[in-house]
Amino acid sequence: MAADEKKKETGGGKQVNRRGFLLSSVGVAWIFFTGAMGAGATGLMRYMFPNVLFEPPQAFKAGVPEDYAEVGMVYEQWKAKYATWIVRNEEGLYALSTVCTHLGCTPNWLAAERKFKCPCHGSGFRKSGVNFEGPAPRPLERWGISLGDDGLILVDKGKKFQAEKGEWDNPEAFCYL
Repeated sequence: MAADEKKKETGGGKQVNRRGFLLSSVGVAWIFFTGAMGAGATGLMRYMFPNVLFEPPQAFKAGVPEDYAEVGMVYEQWKAKYATWIVRNEEGLYALSTVCTHLGCTPNWLAAERKFKCPCHGSGFRKSGVNFEGPAPRPLERWGISLGDDGLILVDKGKKFQAEKGEWDNPEAFCYL
């Protein structure tokens, strides 16, 4: 009876002695330590080889001026790759950003209505880039545009011109043909 009472006092199961408890605790600690070291090594490797975001270049050649011969036309061939529209008027060319100044959506050129219309919140922009309807707080931005030494049109998105700062009058914001 004394053995049965002892089993009841210890929980009725197998008794764990000090050595077994110590070995099981050390084993679990080694497993956690190995996992932590593996996670640290993985983090170190991610640090040594970071993800690189490849973006298109900020300046690109947009062809020859003869490609933009039709006055009053909005050219959309650079919209997807460089987020740029090139617009031809009587005096020459200018490059507009395709990013709405409200929340950054991409407006569409509606040739029949002769305006850019943002599908997200309805902002409208004239062909010049000036906002006239919707929640957009300011006009579209213009990029630097020039005629290169090789005769090709060079659009430089690193040079930003904003109408509200009076920068659209800057000669670098317009390519005279």
